[in-house]
Amino acid sequence: MSTGTFIKSNPRIIRAWTLYDWANSAYSLVITSTLYPIYFSEMTSSANGSLRFLGRQFNPESLQSYAISFSFLLVALVSPLLSSIADYSGRKKSFMAFFCCLGATACALLWFFTSIDTLWIGITCSVIASFGFSGSIVFYNAYLPEIAPKQDQDRISARGFAMGYIGSSLLLIFCLTLVMFPEWYGGITSGTALRAAFVLVGVWWLGFAFLSFRGLPHDRRDRAIQADVLRKGYTELLGVWRELKSQPLLKRFLLGFFFTNMAVQTVMYLATLFGAQEIAWGSESEKQIGLIVCILLIQFVAVVGAFLFSKISDRFGNIRALMLAIVIWICICLSVYYFVYTPQHFYLTAISVGMVMGGIQSLSRSTYSKLLPETKDHASYFSFFDVCDKTGTVIGTFTFGFVNELFGNMRSSTFVLITFFIAGFLLLRSMGLARIANHSEPTP
Repeated sequence: MSTGTFIKSNPRIIRAWTLYDWANSAYSLVITSTLYPIYFSEMTSSANGSLRFLGRQFNPESLQSYAISFSFLLVALVSPLLSSIADYSGRKKSFMAFFCCLGATACALLWFFTSIDTLWIGITCSVIASFGFSGSIVFYNAYLPEIAPKQDQDRISARGFAMGYIGSSLLLIFCLTLVMFPEWYGGITSGTALRAAFVLVGVWWLGFAFLSFRGLPHDRRDRAIQADVLRKGYTELLGVWRELKSQPLLKRFLLGFFFTNMAVQTVMYLATLFGAQEIAWGSESEKQIGLIVCILLIQFVAVVGAFLFSKISDRFGNIRALMLAIVIWICICLSVYYFVYTPQHFYLTAISVGMVMGGIQSLSRSTYSKLLPETKDHASYFSFFDVCDKTGTVIGTFTFGFVNELFGNMRSSTFVLITFFIAGFLLLRSMGLARIANHSEPTP
C-alpha cells in the first residue's frame, strides 16, 4: 500500500516535505486569497453587480464563490480514484507532481484574463488551478504519518505550515512592489502588474516543487495498474467509513473537523472579497494595498500562531487547543458583523485571524494523523480526510455565496460561519466527554 519504506524523522525527507508547503502556498495566498479576488473585482466592476455566465446572471462575488465550490467538488469526487491508483501502483509522488504541474500552468495562463470579455478564461483557469492545488495536497498530506512518529507530527506539521506562510509572504511582498511601484518595472499598469504576479506564482510553485520532489522517496514502479483499481478508491473510502464505527473518537473528530473546516476555508478563500466590498477604503489604490497588507499580516502572525498552538497542545492536548481556537474564531466572526467597517478595524481582525488560522490548520492535520489506527494504508485514510475537507469547503463557500445573493451583502454570511464553528466545537467537546466515559480511549 505504501510508496516505499524509509526511516522516519529523516531530516532530508522532512526538509523536502516542508519545502512543498513553501512552493504551493504561493498559490493559496497570492492567487486565491489576495491578488486574484482584487483583480477579479477590478475586471468585473463595469458589470454593475450582475454578470452573465453560462446563461445565468450572477452577483460577481457569488460567481467567484461558486467557482471555488465547483473546483473543490471536482477534487472531492476524483481524489479517491486518484489516491487509489497512486497507492496501488506505488506512484504517489508522480500524481503529486502531475497535479502540481496542472495547477501551476493554470496559474500562469491567468495572464490571458484581460477583461470582462475573457471572463471565461479567468473562471476556467481559476477552477483548474484550484483543482491542481487541492489534488496535490491529497498526496502531500498522506506523507506525514510515514515520515514522522506521532510525537513529532504536531511540530513537523506546524513547520510545514510555517514554511508555507513565510515563502508565500515573500513572494507576495515582491508582487506588492509591482502594484505599489510600477515605475520600477517600466511604468506597467495595475492590471498588468497583477497578471504578471499570476505568472510568477506558477513559476515559483513549479520551481520549488521540483526541489521538493527530488528529496521525497522514489515511487515504486514494480506494480502495474490493475483495472479494478479504478473502483478501489471509492471502495476503500466506504471501508474507512465502516471502520469509523469502531473508532468513535476518530469519527467525532472528523465530524468536528468537517464543520469547523467549512468556516475556516470559507474565510481563507473569501476574506479578500469581503474586505473589498464591505470595508470603507479611501480609493481603489488604497483598497488594493490595504488588502495585500492585511493578508501579509495574517501570514506572518499565522507563523507565530502555528507554533503557539503547538505549544498549547503540548500543555493541554490537541482537542482543548482546537476548542480554544474555535472560541476565538466565533468571537472574530461576531466582531466582524457588528464592528468591522474601517481599514483599521480590518487590520486588527487580520491579526486575530492570523493567530488562529495557522494553529487550527496545523493541529487539525496532526490530530487526525495521531488518531489513525495502526495501518500501512495511510493514503486511504487521508483521502477520506481530504474528501471531508473538500466537501466542507464546497458547502461553506457555496452557502456563503448563496446567502450573499439572498441578502445582498457579505456581512450577513458571517452568521453562517458562526453556526459552523459552534457545531464543530460541540463535536470536539463530545470527544472529551467520551474520554471521561471511557478511559481506555485517550484523546490526543
